[in-house]
Amino acid sequence: MKRIILPIVILIVGVGIAAGIVATGPELKQQPPGSSAPLVRTWVASPQTVQMSSRTHGTVLPRTESELIPEVSGRITMISDSMVSGGFFKEGDELFQVETLDYAVALEQARASLASARSELSIAKRAHARQIDLARKQSTSESLRDDALNRLRIAEASLREAKARIARAERDLERTTITAPYDGRVRTERVDVGQFVNRGASVAMLYATDYAEVRLPVHDEELAYLDLQLDGLEPELESEPIAMLSAQFAGKEHTWAGKIVRTEGEIDPQTRMINLVAQVDAPYEPMAGRPPLAVGLFVEAEIHGREVHGIFVLPRSALQANSQVYVVTADRTIEFRDVEILRVVDEDVYVSSGFQQGETICLSTVSNAVEGMSVRPMEPTMIGDTDGRSEADKT
Repeated sequence: MKRIILPIVILIVGVGIAAGIVATGPELKQQPPGSSAPLVRTWVASPQTVQMSSRTHGTVLPRTESELIPEVSGRITMISDSMVSGGFFKEGDELFQVETLDYAVALEQARASLASARSELSIAKRAHARQIDLARKQSTSESLRDDALNRLRIAEASLREAKARIARAERDLERTTITAPYDGRVRTERVDVGQFVNRGASVAMLYATDYAEVRLPVHDEELAYLDLQLDGLEPELESEPIAMLSAQFAGKEHTWAGKIVRTEGEIDPQTRMINLVAQVDAPYEPMAGRPPLAVGLFVEAEIHGREVHGIFVLPRSALQANSQVYVVTADRTIEFRDVEILRVVDEDVYVSSGFQQGETICLSTVSNAVEGMSVRPMEPTMIGDTDGRSEADKT
């Protein structure tokens, strides 16, 4: 009997405990289903003033580059310490000296010829004067008078020739000293002491260092955002557009300020590019923490253009299909708006019209969006917290 009654008692106690637990348990409350509207990032439209710019690149070139060519022949007797590849010199510095002996002798010979010509002219003048006097007395023939006049004219021509020879001899003697035509630097040289150089043979390549130039190719569409004088006339702008140049040098990035001084004469018909020329003054002048802007350096450039007012700068993610944006209305639905895109730069979209200041713009991409669709906007963010930075901020 115990084996029968004990399991029954245990079962009855268990059922009672379970009933007590169910009776004293918490009450379940029904909750409405959660919203299926997508969560989106938003931005309150705020116009700003944006300075347009154009990014490009180029290689540093010298303003003036010249071949150094002696105008006389001879042996080199002296050469300056700066006449080495990479050497600097000032305008008027003596670069090298050609042997002067032959040219000094030629000058003395020309002076002697001048003295002889003057003596011949003096004799010819007196002879011609005697013939004129005898002709008044009718004591000479016409042929003798003609001979005296002819000798006078030959003597005058000889004098002019002797003076010209002296001028040429003096010039050749001066040209034995080769001086620098401007402040510059030696690119290459092929001359040394004792070497014989010929007139007209190139012995070195020089370039000016007063300022450097960089040719910057820019697409013709970019010209709409830059204040440039394109007609070749005198500039009407108060100042040339600024070009900020940057380059990696010795493991660090350095910058130099330049200005656009001119455009080249034509647009490349294949690439639709036009070359702007940026000028950097005193590229080799030492400055703390900055290396010289050496010829041949490859640089990136940002050309500052005109300022545009009332522009909305959005991240590219805010631009939806068909050049539209989604405006989040007061009842948290989206409205499709066609916008006028002024420019797209990297991850920024510049919008000139299509919505008003203070409207809420959806910055997120919404899949299968339809107009009037409900969304859950997040707290509006600053554009600077997204990828939509203005060019002025980047600068």
